[in-house]
Amino acid sequence: MNTYMANEADVTRAWHVIDAKGQTLGRLAAVVANLLRGKNKPTYTPHVDTGDFVVVVNADKVVVTGKKSSDKVYRHHTGWPGGFRQVNFAKLMQEKPTRIVEKAIYGMLPHNKLGAKQYRKLKVYAGSEHPHASQQPTVYDLNKN
Repeated sequence: MNTYMANEADVTRAWHVIDAKGQTLGRLAAVVANLLRGKNKPTYTPHVDTGDFVVVVNADKVVVTGKKSSDKVYRHHTGWPGGFRQVNFAKLMQEKPTRIVEKAIYGMLPHNKLGAKQYRKLKVYAGSEHPHASQQPTVYDLNKN
C-alpha cells in the first residue's frame, strides 16, 4: 500500500465566499486558513498547495470578544530609527478593516514560501460586494461546522 502524495497537476481549486458579519475573528481565521491550506480535502499533502481560493466579505463587521477592541494592539517597525508603530484594534478597524482579517489569517499559515503562495489565494473585502462573481464561488457556511 502506497501513501498518496498530491502534486500541482492533481489539484483542483474551488472558490468559496465567506460572510464575516457577526463572526468571531479567531474562529473565522482558523476556518479560512484551513481552506487556504486544503486541510479540508482528502488529498491534503503538507508540502503541496492543495487549498482553495477564499473570498471574505463584510470584514468590517467581524467581532472580537472581551476587551480586545480597546486592548488589542498591532505593532510593526518601519525599519528606520525610531520607526516603531502601533495601533489598537478599534482604530485599525475604522481605517483598514480588511487588514485585521488578513493579519489574523496570515498568522495561521506557514511562514515560508508555501504559506506565501497560499496567502495569495485570499481575497478580503470590507463590504458585501466582490469582483469575483465570474469564478462562480460557492457560499461557505461557517455555522455548519
